[in-house]
Amino acid sequence: FFFFLQESMHAYAANVYTTVVEELMKGKQRKFIAVEQEFFRLWWDAVATDTHKQQVHQLLQEGRLEFVIGGQVMHDEAVTLIDDQILQLTEGHGFLYETFGIRPQFSWHVDPFGASATTPTLFALSGFNAHLISRIDYDLKADMQKNKKLQFVWQGSPSLSERQEIFTHVMDQYSYCTPSQIPFSNRSGFYWNGIAAFPDPPKDGVYPNMSLPVTDTNIHLYAQTMVANIKERAAWFRTSDVLWPWGCDKQFFNASVQYSNMDLLLDYVNKHSDEFGVTVQYATVGDYFQAVYSRNLTWEIRDSQDFLPYSTEPFQAWTGFYTSRSTLKGVARRASSLLYAGESFFTHYVLKHPASSICKCRALKQLQSLRWAVSEVQHHDGITGTESPKVKDMYMNNLMYGMLNVKKLMASVIFDMNNAKKNGEVYSSVYNIDSGIPDVDQYVVVYNPLAWNVTTFVTISVSHLAMSVYDELGHPVPAQVQSSVESHSTYDLYILVAISGLSYRKYSVKPLNGKQSAFIGRSVKYKRKDVTRADQQSRRLFPVVNNCYQVLFDQNTNLMHSITERETNQTIQLTQEFLEYHVNGDVMKGPISDNYLFAPNASAVSVSKAVGLELVSGNLITEIRQYFYSNVTAQDYIYAVYTRIYTVPEGYDGKLLCHRIEQEYSVGPLELNREAVLRTSTNLNTRQLLYTDNNGYQIQKRPFKAYVNNTVARNYYPVVQTAYIEDDTIRLMLLTERAHGVSSQGNGQVEVMLHRRLWNNLQWDLNYNLTLNDSSVVRPVIWLILGAKSVTNILYRTSGLALEHRPVVMFGALSDKPKVPGQLQQNSVSSPVTVPPNLHLQTLSIPGWRYSSNHAEQVHSIRMGKQKQGDADFSRVLLRIRHLYEVGEDPVLSQPVMVNLKSLLKGLGSVVLVEERSLTGIWDVNALKRWKWKTAQYPSKGFSNSTETSEYCIVTVHPKEIRTFFLYFQGQ
Repeated sequence: FFFFLQESMHAYAANVYTTVVEELMKGKQRKFIAVEQEFFRLWWDAVATDTHKQQVHQLLQEGRLEFVIGGQVMHDEAVTLIDDQILQLTEGHGFLYETFGIRPQFSWHVDPFGASATTPTLFALSGFNAHLISRIDYDLKADMQKNKKLQFVWQGSPSLSERQEIFTHVMDQYSYCTPSQIPFSNRSGFYWNGIAAFPDPPKDGVYPNMSLPVTDTNIHLYAQTMVANIKERAAWFRTSDVLWPWGCDKQFFNASVQYSNMDLLLDYVNKHSDEFGVTVQYATVGDYFQAVYSRNLTWEIRDSQDFLPYSTEPFQAWTGFYTSRSTLKGVARRASSLLYAGESFFTHYVLKHPASSICKCRALKQLQSLRWAVSEVQHHDGITGTESPKVKDMYMNNLMYGMLNVKKLMASVIFDMNNAKKNGEVYSSVYNIDSGIPDVDQYVVVYNPLAWNVTTFVTISVSHLAMSVYDELGHPVPAQVQSSVESHSTYDLYILVAISGLSYRKYSVKPLNGKQSAFIGRSVKYKRKDVTRADQQSRRLFPVVNNCYQVLFDQNTNLMHSITERETNQTIQLTQEFLEYHVNGDVMKGPISDNYLFAPNASAVSVSKAVGLELVSGNLITEIRQYFYSNVTAQDYIYAVYTRIYTVPEGYDGKLLCHRIEQEYSVGPLELNREAVLRTSTNLNTRQLLYTDNNGYQIQKRPFKAYVNNTVARNYYPVVQTAYIEDDTIRLMLLTERAHGVSSQGNGQVEVMLHRRLWNNLQWDLNYNLTLNDSSVVRPVIWLILGAKSVTNILYRTSGLALEHRPVVMFGALSDKPKVPGQLQQNSVSSPVTVPPNLHLQTLSIPGWRYSSNHAEQVHSIRMGKQKQGDADFSRVLLRIRHLYEVGEDPVLSQPVMVNLKSLLKGLGSVVLVEERSLTGIWDVNALKRWKWKTAQYPSKGFSNSTETSEYCIVTVHPKEIRTFFLYFQGQ
């Protein structure tokens, strides 16, 4: 699983690519596949000589070096967001197409811990002909293997169905490594270069555990062992072609010793093929799939069910990583969201201000640093939290550096545009910090990165309780100030913002000058209550109310009691408590929990016997602060919940805001070997059925399954953006801003794992510093939505994206120049861009690629050595539009939508050319002909053409489609 990115990355990857390229040149029969572009690009840019580069071009043309997947990394499938999966694929594909004119067509997703149903759809949309996975439940794999069902045509999306299906191969029980046991030696077999030791390789070139070299005396034994394994595997597949992966983690760093032994062995088997009944050849993944495809068999169809969660043995459920390193998961998502905002902000600016004073190339580099960091952390040992602390710090540093760059870029754009206006109002400086504001009159600049009108609250820290907020025209803006949860010396100022799509507004914030002031939230503290001794008979309930909900709290316990959805007047009992799973850290005493695995000793245990409560209420916001103590006299708390409900004044569209119950949690520092969950219990008769999303793209049904062992852990699933439980009429939805593990361990219950702190003595974990001794405090946010199914259906897609892409807030101080009223309009960045509520503007960016979108031209210029060097291309705009609904999910929102791209983007300029492209941009969709694998449903085999491309500029987007375009504007 492991690449220690920093040190060993450079040494190890440099050795692999240098020696593999040199060895491939020595034998025409030799081949090799390469996957992750981050590693290859580091070698290409920093290590490869001109000779190496010429050789790579030649090997690619000869088909002996093959790039599979071609993304920056092999991304995790459980805890990543679809946008970030697409980003990292696009980032890698753009490099490969620009540099070599090649387009990957096969996947090699051998290492992610479980397989999502989103991935086959993304790979189909990227133009792949086949998909390959390996890590699925051990018992399921054994069953599929026995029945020769490891290969199938996967229709990952119920709505896109056969249009985006893909042939999928699941590796057998030996997975993606060469089997290393050989009967005639106690060393491992087939690994002649031994075990990688970087960054300090042995001086004498003798690495640990190098396999016995092939000699005349042992070659027959080697061949027998290899052939026996090939035949064992052949029995599990329907065709007589066997994929035999040669290599493993950190192999081929000394390719000459590897290839020279492999050559001898392959020659020997082929010379004695009559005796062995087998012929062998070097192959790429593409060679293998081509062989299987040409057999012309009819394949079974798999529907949209995923392969999550994943267990390797009865007590090894890989469901811990859904929550491991929650802080890294949160920062990765915030970085992704900031990148999304920065991309559209910069695109607007370039199109609207062609003669700008900002250096566009430098600005693009700032964006690229965050693209690279967000892509890299999607690795299956990145955002998963399954890396060592050192590597985690590298990811964090790269994300923080990229975020700082994009914030600087956005601040300089605002600064430039306001100076360009020259209307008597100037920034003296742009502070681009997230909190903590100097004591002066200042502007708050708020950018809405979504292509919808958004009404929401933004929060900033202020040092006074008496504040006023004004819009661009000097009109007062609804706001509320209250004591801060975080600090005793500052206050939280909530500002109600209403902003059009892809636009920004400026608000001035002033200490009170006698006129219109912000509302003040008043605090009432309730006495700490002993939950264990609460009197059940005399319930005293107090209500917290807005236009959508009435939330009742029980004064005997200070806990939530029930929620009423006011429109339908339906009430559900709802209580929340924090619990901890106690886990074992000693391998001598039983199964352990670690970064990957979750292995609870028993049921979860309640953490608090006493709850304190503070109610902060004002005209706009009511905040309930609950503090959970281990007992009535304890000084400190490890757990807290801050629940906020919002009241929206007349004249504002408050539908989404009113329907969200926002909860922020504070959890930690935990004791060692504890896993913290928030359990929400209701009186809904859910039959223990849970629904969770795959990567924020589609929903999976999760019935509770009873197992002989480890039932708790095997019923944990990842939630990336959405989870819900429901009965026949009411649904309770949870929307998240980072991934967590989630489960329904009882009827009417949903529990979310928020934090883990672990230590164990498993040697492997200790060697790689993989004990999760995470003493941090985490602050995740979850939005609850309650209501009839039809209502929540309308709300949750837009709400999930509103949580993901909250407005970006920047600060600037005012100089003393008098304000000229009326000259500041909203949307200074451009006229707004708005799509219907069932569509999402998923990407609007300037990638900067220099490749030609005409394939023949691109290949020709590379062969002639005439690739465009020098400056990035700022004229090509990348646009993606995604339909948010499934077929039949909603009578109105599930309809196809017609979009006129010209009028949608008229605020940016005049669109003169539209090209529809594959998901990552490297194919013209009209030229993309994927292999059509024969199924019982579609017996004729041929090429599958992905989409009908519409008349110029008018596109019909069908349910769940993700459509990708290159746009060119007048005058660019």
